[in-house]
Amino acid sequence: MPFKSESYRPLTSIVSYPERGSGGDNRYRGNCSPKLIEDLIAFFKPEEICDYMCGSGTTKAAAQKSGIRSHLYDLHSGFDIMNCDIPERPEFIFWHPPYWDIIKYSDVMYKASDVQQKYGYDPTKLDLSRIPDWERFVQAMNYAMMKQFSALEKGGRMAVLMGDIKKKGKLYSMIAEIVKPGTLENIIIKAQHNCFSDNIEYTGKFIPILHEYVMIVRKDNPMLIPVIMAKKSELDIRDMPGATWRDVVAAVLEDCNGAVSLTYLYEQIEPHKKAQANKWWKEKIRQTLQCNPAHFVHDGRGMWSLNRGVA
Repeated sequence: MPFKSESYRPLTSIVSYPERGSGGDNRYRGNCSPKLIEDLIAFFKPEEICDYMCGSGTTKAAAQKSGIRSHLYDLHSGFDIMNCDIPERPEFIFWHPPYWDIIKYSDVMYKASDVQQKYGYDPTKLDLSRIPDWERFVQAMNYAMMKQFSALEKGGRMAVLMGDIKKKGKLYSMIAEIVKPGTLENIIIKAQHNCFSDNIEYTGKFIPILHEYVMIVRKDNPMLIPVIMAKKSELDIRDMPGATWRDVVAAVLEDCNGAVSLTYLYEQIEPHKKAQANKWWKEKIRQTLQCNPAHFVHDGRGMWSLNRGVA
C-alpha cells in the first residue's frame, strides 16, 4: 500500500511547492517537483505508477518514497511513445509532455549520438519538443495522449502536467487543445517556482506565466470512451449567431479604407445569414446606421464610414 508520510499535504485544486524536494535531477530542465507526484499518489492510492516520458526519473523517486512500484520509459532510454507499444495495462499514468519547443530535449539534455548508438534511432527525429509547427505538435501530443489512455485498465487514471506558451503576442494553450478522453475528473492549478524566465525582465504587454495545469482523466468504460476535442473554425461575423446589426455593419465598414455607399453595404451583407433571416434587411441596415451616430459617420451622398475614434 502507498506510504503516507507525516508531511502529507491534502491535495487541493491549487498546489504550490516553493521547495522542490528531492528526487530526479533538478538540473534537467522542465522537471517538476516530486512533491506533486507524491501528493497524487497519496490521494489516489495507486499500487503502481507509469511514466512514458520520465525525463530524469522524478516519478521513480516519488514512487519509491511512497512505497509503490513504478515503470519508467523515455525517448533517451529506448522508448518512443509514438511508435512503441505500451507494455503495461496501467492503473495510473503520470505524463509530463514537453511544452512544445520551449525546452528542446534531444541533443540538449542528453546526447542524441549516445541514443543512436545504443538503440538504433535518432531521437531528434522523434522528439515532440523538436516539432516546429504548433498544429503538428498538438496532433502528436493528442496521439500520445490517446495511446496512453487506451492502455489504461478500467478505472485507471492519467494525470497530465502541462503549461501554456506565449509567443509574439499569442497564447498557445496545451490545456485548451489537448484531447480529453474518458471522464474529466479534476483540473489542478500548479504554481511555478524558480523558472528560467524569472530572471527575464519583460517589456510591453507581456504577462508572465506563473502556473501550470494538472489534468486528471479517468477511464470508466473500456469500450465506449467519451472524448472532448478542441475544434478550430473560422466564422464570418455576418453569419455568426449573437452578432448584432451594429456589429455586422461596423465590421464591414472597418474592413474598408474609407467611406462606402449603401449599395456596397447591401452587397457585402446580402449573401449572409444576417440578411437572409430578415425580410427587411435593407431597412435594418439603414436604421442601424441612422440610430448609431456615435459609431457611424454620414458624409452625405449616401456614403457611410466608421467612427474609428469610438472605444
